[in-house]
Amino acid sequence: MSLIQLVLDLFDPPAQGFTPKQPPAHAGKALKAPESVAIEPPQKSPPPPPPPPPLSLGELLAPASFRHPQARRELRLGDAVVAYALQRVRRRSIGFTVSADGLSVRAPTGVTLAAVDDALRRKSGWILRKLAEARERQQREEHARIRWQDGAALPYLGAPLTVVLDPAQGVAGVLRAAAAGAPAELRIGLPASAGAAQVRDAVQAWLMHQARAHFTERLDHFAPLLGVRWSRLRLSNAQTRWGSAKTDGSIRLNWRLLHYRPAVIDYVVAHELAHLRVMDHSPRFWSTVATVVPDHAALRRCLRDEPAPRWD
Repeated sequence: MSLIQLVLDLFDPPAQGFTPKQPPAHAGKALKAPESVAIEPPQKSPPPPPPPPPLSLGELLAPASFRHPQARRELRLGDAVVAYALQRVRRRSIGFTVSADGLSVRAPTGVTLAAVDDALRRKSGWILRKLAEARERQQREEHARIRWQDGAALPYLGAPLTVVLDPAQGVAGVLRAAAAGAPAELRIGLPASAGAAQVRDAVQAWLMHQARAHFTERLDHFAPLLGVRWSRLRLSNAQTRWGSAKTDGSIRLNWRLLHYRPAVIDYVVAHELAHLRVMDHSPRFWSTVATVVPDHAALRRCLRDEPAPRWD
């Protein structure tokens, strides 16, 4: 990728990911014209604000920058400046980890800093690609952040859901199906004056209840097909892990999976149940998953490319 193209991409990133749509405020309501309108004489509008000064050529050509919050070293990789966190550990090779924070490097104690930088240069293509993907994912997550108030929008089983505060309803929540082009509604028994934390907690409690029922039904569906038995279900709130399984048959699933369409949830359920037969990610494991979810690779990409909305 050329330097100029990278700059243009940074100023105009492509729109990606899952963004639930909110209905307009007047959806489902007829807009009545007022019976009488007082016509005011036109007033002189204020002058528009002056345009911002144009960016200099140096600013336009400034390299992309990725900086880890614990970075102590900085390196130019291709068309970007990467400031990375370095940790000395007892291991034989240099390891790289890219997260939302940036690049972390774990290097053996005896390896020189020059050798670490050389290793980063050799892996620069992979590092820059992963850093760009992490940044884009973080931007999509921020765009999908839920505003906890009356009319809040969030995805539920892959479809838009609107939260309606209705004191006449039970606090546990009542789901009303979508109708006439409008999204489904979750009516929560809270007043319009309820704080964001109250709304969030009420919606979370409802989603967790739905998650347990949905996950139990899908575990019961896939377990016989895979020839396994599960013993216990626990709900997880992990930020970076969707599920886990133990040899005793206990399954842990993230309740936030309820944001995704049922096919994606089925993939995660089948994935964890398959671990009761193969406790690794070997070719035999993936062959086991494929017996019940043939398109597991595409569904796994959905989890990577379509981040769930942020709840903080």
